[in-house]
Amino acid sequence: MLDSSRIRAILFDMDGTLADTDDEFIARVAGLVRPLGFAFPRRDPTLFLRWGLTRVETPLNYLLTVPDQLHIDRPLARAIDSLNRLRGHGAPASFLLIAGVHPLLQTLSARYPLALVSSRDRRGVEAFLDQFELRPYFGVVVTALSAPRIKPHPAPVLFAARALGLPAEHCVMVGDTTVDVYAGKRAGAQTAGVLCGFGQRDELERAGADAVVERTPDVAGLLAG
Repeated sequence: MLDSSRIRAILFDMDGTLADTDDEFIARVAGLVRPLGFAFPRRDPTLFLRWGLTRVETPLNYLLTVPDQLHIDRPLARAIDSLNRLRGHGAPASFLLIAGVHPLLQTLSARYPLALVSSRDRRGVEAFLDQFELRPYFGVVVTALSAPRIKPHPAPVLFAARALGLPAEHCVMVGDTTVDVYAGKRAGAQTAGVLCGFGQRDELERAGADAVVERTPDVAGLLAG
């Protein structure tokens, strides 16, 4: 369990933790393969897609760190952002908010400073915050280019803690994947895993999560102490 007496700030991942990214992705892909529904149990591809996503989530997360490890992530991200602007692309498509997140942030922000720590590009993070009017809750927002490295490197967590004026030891990193847990632990923070995103309990526990809860709003119960 978390040592609530040490907690002075809470850091949240975005995808799968605040944004219901897996359901949005599955719904989009299910729509594309719906004509092949006869090939799936009960003619519904949703269960199969969810099963497949849980199996490839961890390898995909680490694949996303390859540009970071090769030190080409920054020019690559800037090039993609510039290309989107040249093409006249506006904000990314609409997101889904995990049920109960808005009241959770409202409650916690009255007690703790909050930070958003994401490996998404700035454009995507800002679109999410604006869509659900969440900006006022976060004193610090960390995106893919904010720190020298991305999760699972501890740099984003350390960056957020410094920006909040606190040592990482007084923060808890909340996320749905092992990269969130590793980033938090390596920075010296406590970590809480949530099961409403891409991760599974056994892998989050193996990664060293101090606590694992079913849904992000359940984090409030970990802090009652």
